[in-house]
Parts: sequence; C-alpha cells; structure tokens
Amino acid sequence: MILTNFQKRLYTSIVLLSLIFLIFKFNVILVYFLIILGIFSILEFIDATKRLSINLFQLYLVNLIFVLYIFIFCLNFFLLSNLAGLKIILFILLLACVASDIGGFIFGKTFKGPKLTKISPNKTYSGALGSIILSIITVLFLTYNFVQIIDFKIVIVAIMTSIFCQIGDLLFSFLKRKAKLQDTGKILPGHGGILDRLDGILLGVPLGFITFILIY
Repeated sequence: MILTNFQKRLYTSIVLLSLIFLIFKFNVILVYFLIILGIFSILEFIDATKRLSINLFQLYLVNLIFVLYIFIFCLNFFLLSNLAGLKIILFILLLACVASDIGGFIFGKTFKGPKLTKISPNKTYSGALGSIILSIITVLFLTYNFVQIIDFKIVIVAIMTSIFCQIGDLLFSFLKRKAKLQDTGKILPGHGGILDRLDGILLGVPLGFITFILIY
C-alpha cells in the first residue's frame, strides 16, 4: 500500500514538474493553468471551511479573503511572468517551494526526530531543516545556470522562501485539522487536492519575491 502510494506520488510529481516547464515556456498554457488552479483552490477551500464550527459571517469573510488572495496571486504571477527577468525569478522561487516540500519529506522520513508542532504531527525539525537545505541548493543551482550569479543574498531569499513555504503548509494543515480532513481533495493521485500542493507555494513565492525585491 505504501509503495503504491509512493509510486502515485512520484508519477504525479513528474507530471507536475513537466507542467511547470510548459507554463514557463508558453504563456497561453500559463493562463489556463492559473485559471484551473484558482478555480479548484477556491472550491477546495470553500468545501473545507464549510466543515468549520464558525458562524455564517465568519465563513463568508474567510472565503472572501481567500478568493481575493487567489485572484491577486494568479493575476500578479501572470503579469510578472510577462517580464523576462522577473519570470526567471518567479519560476526559481516556485521550484524552491517544490524543493522545500521534497526536502522536508525526505529528511523527515530519513532522520525523523522531535515533532515540530502539534498542528501537523508529520512535521519534524529535521524535515524543516531539510526543506531549507534543499531550497538553498535548488536556488543556488538555478540562479547560477540562469544568470551566472552566486552570492549570500540569494541564500537569504532561498531561506525565507522555504520558511514561508513551511508556514503556508502549516496554516493549511491547521485548517484541515479543524475541518477534520486528511486532504483537501483527491484530484492529484498520491498528493490529494490542489491546495495540498499549493499550500506552501501561496506564501512561499510571494514572500520570497518580496524578500528578493527588498535586498537587491
């Protein structure tokens, strides 16, 4: 069962990485991809919040804030992706988030150790460190290959991207815990829903980009 789930996760990851390459190359694919991601993210979020013990006003407010955030995120990602230099930065940050997720999974499963928080029992300090390490390696490698630059500032960007990526992951883990959900959906075999993959990216990319702007 564990092996089957790992295979599904691996195949889905390969498909998703292939999609990232395609949306980097073709803006028309990026547009449709953002629309699809936005719609499914909103639907999954609304489904999760319906299970929370909150009043109607709070429910509408939380959903409205999330819808606005997704709209702003997708719109800005598309607009900035039309600028050659910024497009490279955005996709480096996106892959840093992917690396953060992978690093956390590999280090957490390999080294285990103390739990990071009760919000998500699977999160460990070793996994958190692994997330940062693999993000740094990924950002340094991609930055050097794209723009032939390596400096300490880019390491800070990688660290901040990973940290906020992990915070985003924990926020949605808290939401799922309160909603008594294991995953936000089942559309991605081995991964769960769209939000299960986007949770870290929704904070990691924007805050990583803001960090980049502030220190460069």
